[in-house]
Amino acid sequence: MDSWHRLRRWVQAICFAMFVALPFLDVIRFDIPRQRFYFAGYELWINEFGIVFFALMFLMFVVVAGSVLYGRVYCGYLCPQMIFSEASLHLETSIRKRWLKRHARLQRPAYFAAVAAASVALAFIFIAYFVEPRELWHRLASLDIRTAGGISGATVTILTFLDFSLVRLRFCTTVCPYGYLQGMLGDGNTLLVQYRDPEKQCIECKKCVRVCPMGIDIRSSPFQIECIHCGECIDACDEILARLKKPGLIHYAWGDKGELLGANGGQAWYRRIGLRDGKRVVVLLVLACYAAGLTAALAMRHPVLVRISPERATLYRVGEDGRIYNRFRYSISNRSRKNTAVVFAMRELPGASMILPANPVAARPGETVQGWFEIARGAGGGQMVSHFVLAATTVPDQVTDTFAETFLAPEKP
Repeated sequence: MDSWHRLRRWVQAICFAMFVALPFLDVIRFDIPRQRFYFAGYELWINEFGIVFFALMFLMFVVVAGSVLYGRVYCGYLCPQMIFSEASLHLETSIRKRWLKRHARLQRPAYFAAVAAASVALAFIFIAYFVEPRELWHRLASLDIRTAGGISGATVTILTFLDFSLVRLRFCTTVCPYGYLQGMLGDGNTLLVQYRDPEKQCIECKKCVRVCPMGIDIRSSPFQIECIHCGECIDACDEILARLKKPGLIHYAWGDKGELLGANGGQAWYRRIGLRDGKRVVVLLVLACYAAGLTAALAMRHPVLVRISPERATLYRVGEDGRIYNRFRYSISNRSRKNTAVVFAMRELPGASMILPANPVAARPGETVQGWFEIARGAGGGQMVSHFVLAATTVPDQVTDTFAETFLAPEKP
């Protein structure tokens, strides 16, 4: 009879595992000291803002789509604040009623000690989203409170301890703006928890009130800002009225006057999952567009970025051997996690040669290598402006980038 409760616990356990794993697996992480953004295993540099933009917009529209279709499902099932606050309350209850039931003086110190240890662990995981975890571990081991990372970790630890020992679920109704956002995104077809009792069968047991983590009475209204639509009251009502062989009076429904969740009634599959009007279809289409753009951008991304630019402070120089020299600068950014090298070549410039200190040019993971090379051509070998192509081939990927360039020479006498 507690199907929604079990579902919440399973979803929350999965969310907690994801919260812990994401920064360590580089699924999503901002590395502020190194100016990197990790997404789905890709290491994106700050100059790849287009991909970062698509990633952030995609994540934002995931939240929007979830809110439009399923209301406060994030608050009730996915929110870390809710998960950890409920865990804190459960821990306090277990210490007081089970583990240290006969040792009243030890209950509060034991609870605060457990929350303090959990706060350090949670703060470490949170800061790991912004600082490389191994580097952060060294800072924690050395009790660093001098650098920005160490100060941030200490601050988050203190705030986490105060939150989960004192504030807890009050955060949802006083600080968090997400509940208010639902009022703007939800409409008459958004999923919500509703009390329906047209035949006045409520027996006033008030178990729905006692099990509510937010301490509200769902019978008053489904639109209370405190209601996170977690479904705990549904299980409570079903359990009590099942003893009287009656159906529960609280349900998930598509809007305050819509069909109940799970009611077939010959409905099409897309209506049963929440696609009940054009607004929702448009939201999902926008989400699909951002997902497609992000996928295409990641698929087209080359992990080694090569730039070549001519040095035009001096248009050309005439060497002692009588040949004309043009200088070019290159920049190689290895955005991958393996050693690479770039081989430069020249095309469509007859009689010219490339003078490069080293070819190929090696670049270690995460390294940006800059340098220069010259192209020399005989004095009588061409026009004042000659167009040619420079090719940069990455080894071992064998990906070639081409650059259209010009060779400048003095005017013939």
